[in-house]
Amino acid sequence: MRPFRVHTGRAVVLDRADVDTDQIVPAEYLKRIERTGFGPFLFAEWRKDPGFVLNRPEAEGATILLAGPNFGCGSSREHAVWALEDHGFRAIIAPSFADIFRTNCTKVGLLPVALPADTVRALMDAVRADPSVELTVDLETREVRGPGLRAPFGIDDFTRWRLLEGLDDIGLTLRHEDAIASYETTRPDWLPTTA
Repeated sequence: MRPFRVHTGRAVVLDRADVDTDQIVPAEYLKRIERTGFGPFLFAEWRKDPGFVLNRPEAEGATILLAGPNFGCGSSREHAVWALEDHGFRAIIAPSFADIFRTNCTKVGLLPVALPADTVRALMDAVRADPSVELTVDLETREVRGPGLRAPFGIDDFTRWRLLEGLDDIGLTLRHEDAIASYETTRPDWLPTTA
């Protein structure tokens, strides 16, 4: 997983509430067995509309998604997060997130940032007024910066540390590789091993 420290990039506005994981990546695309390659299926049904925000030229290369409240609700599929990450998003800013979705984001290095609704609205308005404007999501200082705006956000210390270090669950486990190997040498031969 890539570490997340400070990210500056252009944003795209998806001004919809209650965007669920079925809308983020429809179930018909969940047959893949790898974690990559889901980006082309992101919002597949909505992208059939030529006017959909991600189909507009100004959305090309955007790395921050500004969304409405309760983003990522619905089923707990990780594929939705994988599709957002594979598309190139590094952070999602919304007034609220579904709990499982938020956790899935942090496990792959996609930063979900919850800000008050009026602050998200101000960011959306700034991006709509000038799609070339860049926002900065600073995990080190726990702050989002945009035109005339500095907004602190909360994140628990452990999750923040994992993201700053780029540690997913496997990375966390591998930090204890020596202790695991040492333990395995003391196990009786008749017990199963991890090797």
